[in-house]
Amino acid sequence: MMRHLWIAKNLWNELLSHAKRMYRDYGRFPTRDAFQKMTKGSGLYSQAQQEIAHRVEGAIWKFCKLRRISRRAGFPRFKSMDRMKSIAYVQKGFHLGTKLKVTPFGEISIVKHREMDGRAKTLVLKRESSGKWFAIFCVDEPPKAVKQNDGPRVGIDLGLQTFATLSDGNKIANPRHIRKYEERLAFLQRRLLRKRRGSRNRRKAKQRVAKMYERVKSSRRDFLHKTSKKLSDFYSLIALEDLSCQEMAETKLGKYINDAGWSTFASMLCYKAENAGGSVVLVNPRGTTKTCSSCGKMQEIPLSARIYACNGCGMVKDRDLNAAENILARATAGHAGSYACGEGAKETPIEEAGNQEHLPWCATTSLSHERAP
Repeated sequence: MMRHLWIAKNLWNELLSHAKRMYRDYGRFPTRDAFQKMTKGSGLYSQAQQEIAHRVEGAIWKFCKLRRISRRAGFPRFKSMDRMKSIAYVQKGFHLGTKLKVTPFGEISIVKHREMDGRAKTLVLKRESSGKWFAIFCVDEPPKAVKQNDGPRVGIDLGLQTFATLSDGNKIANPRHIRKYEERLAFLQRRLLRKRRGSRNRRKAKQRVAKMYERVKSSRRDFLHKTSKKLSDFYSLIALEDLSCQEMAETKLGKYINDAGWSTFASMLCYKAENAGGSVVLVNPRGTTKTCSSCGKMQEIPLSARIYACNGCGMVKDRDLNAAENILARATAGHAGSYACGEGAKETPIEEAGNQEHLPWCATTSLSHERAP
């Protein structure tokens, strides 16, 4: 499998080099058929080598499309073994039984994550930086009965000090995964930098760093899966802010924003809520923190202030709770700023957050609702 990954890397580089030469000489890129003809006799399974040709062609045209609309984009790069991760079988060449049979490797012993209900359509053999191999299937599952979820509605404000604040008063603590392992990571990275480039000891040290990052990634995904599952099963409608996580990650807090995994969490909530019979609504995040959830007045509030004190109605409430209630209000049909209706629609009231049931699995106790005298 490593040998075929090495062949796939060389094939990618040859196709990309040919595309650059052709554009330099003739001012155009090769077609998909031309790429496919060049892959014949490369030593890979026929569908695997054609899929690499499709990947190269797709990467080039994606670059052209982004440049055409004046977006920043880099031309596809040549790959080393560290950058070539997978081999794909898009239609046939594999069979899954007690073992995984793949052409031309034969039977491979595997550990099944779970049994598949439908027909496997594609297979991707992926090698992680830690050295582990994974078999990833795309499965055509039979249709399932739609569930009915009659749970309450909730708005969620995502943050760094607290991972999530719910509009019913519950809070979910931020586990800060990278902080648990950063000392060990720093130690392993210092050892990696001392190794001579190209040496066997450097490869071993690099793999140790990759395994530690894999542990951080696994702990983060485990937390996000469990949290999104509990929320999607309990609530019928979940409102979230439509955050630009990629742009926010480019700020000085980018390390902690990436560690929180807001984008991954939103994606998990979407498909899990659909399976549980609920729905997820993304709302415009503009002004959710500055707006009073009681009277609707907007006022400036510094990031250091954790309590929202309204100058109009005198309401005093936790800053994140106030934002979560605004998010839920925007997700309700008839509220301006939501994707459920148009701007300027009539506003409708929502239930008081104090009447909602508190979740026993949340990390902190519910918040109290106070008003200034």
